Amino acid sequence: MKNNRYSAEITQGPAHGAAQAVLHGVGLSAEDLDKPQVAVTTVWYEGSTCNMHTLDLADRVARSLREKGAVAFRSSAVGVNDAISMGTSGMRYSLPSRDLIADSIETMVSAHSYDAAVAIPGCDKNLPGCLMALARLDRPGLVVFGGTIAPGHAAGRTVDVISAFEAYGQLLDRRISLVEQQEIVRAACPGAGSCGGMYTASSMALAIEAMGMSLPASATNPATSEAKAQECEASGAALMNLLEQDIRPRQIMSRASLENAMAVVIAMGGSTNVVLHLLALARTLDLPFDLRDVARINERIPRLADMKPSGRYLMTDLHKLGGSPALIKLLMEADLLHNDELTVTGRTLRENLAGVTPLDTAQDVVRHPSRPLRPHGHMHVLWGSLAPDGAVAKTGLPKTHRFLGPACVFEDEAAFIAALDRRNIKPGDVVVIRGQGPQGGPGMPEMLYASSALVGAGLGERVALVTDGRFSGGSHGLLVGHVVPEAAAGGPIARLRDGDLIEIDLESRVLNVRVDEAEFSARSPASFSEAQPIRGVLGKFQLLAASAADGCIADGHLRVPIGAVGNPAVSK
Repeated sequence: MKNNRYSAEITQGPAHGAAQAVLHGVGLSAEDLDKPQVAVTTVWYEGSTCNMHTLDLADRVARSLREKGAVAFRSSAVGVNDAISMGTSGMRYSLPSRDLIADSIETMVSAHSYDAAVAIPGCDKNLPGCLMALARLDRPGLVVFGGTIAPGHAAGRTVDVISAFEAYGQLLDRRISLVEQQEIVRAACPGAGSCGGMYTASSMALAIEAMGMSLPASATNPATSEAKAQECEASGAALMNLLEQDIRPRQIMSRASLENAMAVVIAMGGSTNVVLHLLALARTLDLPFDLRDVARINERIPRLADMKPSGRYLMTDLHKLGGSPALIKLLMEADLLHNDELTVTGRTLRENLAGVTPLDTAQDVVRHPSRPLRPHGHMHVLWGSLAPDGAVAKTGLPKTHRFLGPACVFEDEAAFIAALDRRNIKPGDVVVIRGQGPQGGPGMPEMLYASSALVGAGLGERVALVTDGRFSGGSHGLLVGHVVPEAAAGGPIARLRDGDLIEIDLESRVLNVRVDEAEFSARSPASFSEAQPIRGVLGKFQLLAASAADGCIADGHLRVPIGAVGNPAVSK
């Protein structure tokens, strides 16, 4: 089979002379028109440490493709830096940017008849957006993760971007001075690369590698390292092999590979955003994978890593120990992964790692599965009277698996932060921030501003936080997000009042409100109507996005009725 079967439609024969004229105009020769054309798509912009270097990586990738006999064209998709938008109305654009990135790459590749694609993401939603685009297109392609940032140093300790968030809570609690807070802020991001803990970017990078859609070590090669440069240079040969063998993303991204992705993220203590993104990817691929599967994998996979945000270490520490290949080999040898899934090398996961030495567990970063930090994972899928269609709880290493406390209800983060500043939040409270779902937000903003302020104020393990929004990978504490149905859809969370007792039971997978059922049902839900209709990107997302139980995917035909997932304990 020819490896230019898509581009040949416009490059061969006289019928598309105008297209050929444009291609000659950008520098292609007559011989070049016989070559496969590859889109090299970055999510590049100068205003983000996660993304500022990805154009340089794209140059390396494009050069490697040209050396291997392809035509490579660079382009860029729009992105959002979550750290910049966090705590502002801009955060509403973060999750919609995932689908916007997928739309952009799909549009560029399909409209211009490219034969294949290499995607180079940096910040959080970049990664699933690129992956969803490759799944939609189903043309040979792979992901080159932009890489992790180096750690910063302030006041004699290692700091990162989450340290800057938590420093604000410490400042509010008068535990540090403004001078000390500013010292942390200035040191937290010392250069190019994505946030260094098991936050969403690193979590998704590990997920992508575990499912076989990036080259080995992509997840842990630092952004500005020689290893990352070599990975870019190797991508040309890998992509050409995919073209020649006609190996496409839907042959690689199977149900088993989705399970591998979820398993690695849970073992590492990663971001709950991965749940949303894998659910959305499964819907894109038309694969059966839902919250029940997440719950099942969480019960099977132990928590092994002592990584930030709830632990001590960063991705650079894992890289020094052998990186993601050594980690995945450790999990493979413990029989925690499906080993024979195809990858972008054209070989299976097992074959890729045949010569790799498993992670030496005589260190504190990642433990051996026989002596885990916890016997089960940290992503607890909950159901109950407050979340009939599910919710996702993220915990660090909690002292208790059960929490019962009075609700303190807020309609936005700003109101909560004001209450925290007035010291109105007490140990034992359950803070509820509602109206933050895909429809109500709209855009399902992250609550990192709120969770970091709680940690900074010393309340991270003594106050629970419940929301129909979501949490950053950098959030930690006792956090319950993705509550479905959301408040704007009339879910039970819209009927909560201050003082209602909320029960969170991680072992029984329960999220309940302890209020007389008849009284609770008779209450009028809080109103989330807008004075003016929402337009533009947010309006489209509000109209199209499915619920969090389906990954908030913004494909209109995939939007499902509220309540379609349901409580598995009930559905049995």
